[in-house]
Amino acid sequence: MNTQRIIAATDVAETLKGMLDGMEHDRLFVLTDEHTEQWCYPLVAPVVGEAHRISIAAGDDNKDIEALCHVWDELSGHGATRHSLLINLGGGMVTDLGGFAAATFKRGIRCINVPTTLLAMVDAAVGGKTGINRHALKNEVGAFYPAEAVVVSAQFLHTLDAHNIASGFAEMLKHGLISTEEHWSRLMRYDLNGLDLDALQELIMESICVKEHIVEQDPTEKHIRKALNLGHTLGHAFETWAMRHAMPILHGHAVAWGLIGELYLAHIHEGFPTDKLRQMVSYVKEVYEPIAFTCKDYDELHELMQHDKKNRGTEIRFTLLGGIGDIRIDCIATKEEIDEALDFVREC
Repeated sequence: MNTQRIIAATDVAETLKGMLDGMEHDRLFVLTDEHTEQWCYPLVAPVVGEAHRISIAAGDDNKDIEALCHVWDELSGHGATRHSLLINLGGGMVTDLGGFAAATFKRGIRCINVPTTLLAMVDAAVGGKTGINRHALKNEVGAFYPAEAVVVSAQFLHTLDAHNIASGFAEMLKHGLISTEEHWSRLMRYDLNGLDLDALQELIMESICVKEHIVEQDPTEKHIRKALNLGHTLGHAFETWAMRHAMPILHGHAVAWGLIGELYLAHIHEGFPTDKLRQMVSYVKEVYEPIAFTCKDYDELHELMQHDKKNRGTEIRFTLLGGIGDIRIDCIATKEEIDEALDFVREC
């Protein structure tokens, strides 16, 4: 799998112009959703003005086969060839779906990711995972297909509200937990209320480095890349459950509470330190709204966890930690232990 170029940009248009000048292509396409078309496209319009724009509805519930077919049809109807180039300008929904469209159209065309949300910058747009949701299951169909490059700029974060900033920051906290105590501590000290975008850009690039280092070792998630799933077995179940019950929550908010449940499992299974667990609980309670599930929802959440891609057979597997940076993959938890972790999340 090709290695992505990760480019930190202070001027997105200037950076993108330099890249396009150096990449031969016969036709240029820009994929946005209805929000990024309004708020983010103007930042790149001066250098992609002749591109054909493809717009899809915003929201992760629109990351589906119908939207994918629309992108394929737009590419085909406007003369895309195997030598064309697609720019995915948007959050994780756009880079996931656009990357999958690029991976599959004419067996693969090149794409560039320009993530516009914090979550996409540190997670969805880097690492080469692409995909769509299917039958209300997150990323059920997809492919590993790295973009040619990812252009990362905190410029776009001026357009983001506090809830979406917090959503992306949950993935950064995960990267801190699987990295070093020093990295995690810097993240815990960062003030999300007084947003310093220069300082945040540095933390973003550090977070991306953690993910890229892991992806380089294990591009297709056979071993250590599973570390990036910390918080996600529970988190994806929370997210899908909320979507099913017409109470959608942001991905990072689900992951934040997933981290709490899985750090609790890490504590009882692997001896994750009590003081670090308490710090994370205090932080998540302060920043992220609780998820309104009850004990009556445990069986449904358990069923959703069984769809996690790390599982083998009926065993539900987790990435857990013995301590910060001490990664334990493929840890098996019983239903009783999982229910205990769900109790802990509810009590928090």
